[in-house]
Amino acid sequence: MSLIERSFREKIVLVGVVIPPASPDDVEAHLDELAQLITTAGADVLARIVQRRSVPDAATYIGKGKAEELREVSLEVDADTVVFDDELTPGQQRNLEKILGRTAIDRTAVILDIFAQNARTQEGKAQVELALLQYRLPRLRGRQTSLAQQRAGFGAGGAIGTRGPGETQLEVDRRRLVRRMQKLETDLKALRQHRQTQRKQRTAGPNQTVSIVGYTNAGKSTLLNRLTDAGVVAEDRLFATLDPRTRRMQLPGGETVLLSDTVGFIRKLPHQLVEAFRSTLEEVSESDLLLHVVDASSVHALDQIDAVHAVLRQIGAADIPEMIAFNKSDMATPEAKGILAQFPGAVLFSAETGEGMEDLVRVLGDRLRELADVVEVVVPFDRGDVVATLHREGEVLSEAHEEGGTRLFVRLDPAGTARVAEFRV
Repeated sequence: MSLIERSFREKIVLVGVVIPPASPDDVEAHLDELAQLITTAGADVLARIVQRRSVPDAATYIGKGKAEELREVSLEVDADTVVFDDELTPGQQRNLEKILGRTAIDRTAVILDIFAQNARTQEGKAQVELALLQYRLPRLRGRQTSLAQQRAGFGAGGAIGTRGPGETQLEVDRRRLVRRMQKLETDLKALRQHRQTQRKQRTAGPNQTVSIVGYTNAGKSTLLNRLTDAGVVAEDRLFATLDPRTRRMQLPGGETVLLSDTVGFIRKLPHQLVEAFRSTLEEVSESDLLLHVVDASSVHALDQIDAVHAVLRQIGAADIPEMIAFNKSDMATPEAKGILAQFPGAVLFSAETGEGMEDLVRVLGDRLRELADVVEVVVPFDRGDVVATLHREGEVLSEAHEEGGTRLFVRLDPAGTARVAEFRV
């Protein structure tokens, strides 16, 4: 259920601009995705306009003539709001609204709005509110009218791009806004420390950690539910899950791993969200392996893989070992099946039907074992407890009894290797 109660559905006109090296097909694909975002936010797309330009117009992004044409289209369909696929500067936004006579926002505002609707936990709400305020701060001048429409409290009603954590006074005071941001940053710092403590407790044990990453709506939560009976929200819509969930999973070889679901990524993910969710995304950057879930039903699967890799670079997780897994095999497009061969070791499965799940789990276990260290240890005969632990927590490749103790070659994760340091040869 949405956090936002809507009394009407806004009518939207979409605007895309073809600027080299982007092609018209690229822009149309981005607008298709933006239309999905608009639907998720609770509004209806009535029209779209695409323009070609060599560079954006500094004043209006699309130029005054095109802005006048956009105004006529908006009047014709009685649009409430115009949404641009690219981020607008505060000045461009103000100039466009003067010409259009209606609200003009960008993709960033729509994504922030969806996050505001979907945040559930205390940390998630604080992260989204901080991102929203960071986005609005430079846009305060000349925006009192639309900002004054907000009601007090998180999740109040309003138009796309104006919902979220509103202020308790009609005229937004910049100083108060900054103070609120500072308070949120302090709160998030405390929550971050708590999360780090929890993470240390989880990773102190012998279990390796796997983070499920991927484009939004690729089926990450459905996969977590299939593998662990986690019972997390899994809906066929964008950004259904914001708050990470970690569950234990036992592999066929008997090893236990910690499996975490994460927030979905998307093209042009707002930098405010990346920064605000950095503490949450640290779950990804500190994993032993990334299970990168790709939507095999999407004709843009390769572009989505690139978008996920771009976000991973932003959060410092680009060097973590990755396993590619194509979900929705029951709906896989020929394009997705064609690019499967580009990723050696990738698997095709369906979290919904269970098809290919055995292969997925087997390959996941193999990849984790490959990441473990092979260490040589000599354990004194009176330390049978250590030998038992090595059999339980590692993969014993060979074992021989000789003078002075038992010599073993064992495959262990880094934590296990550290625990038997005194016995290493």
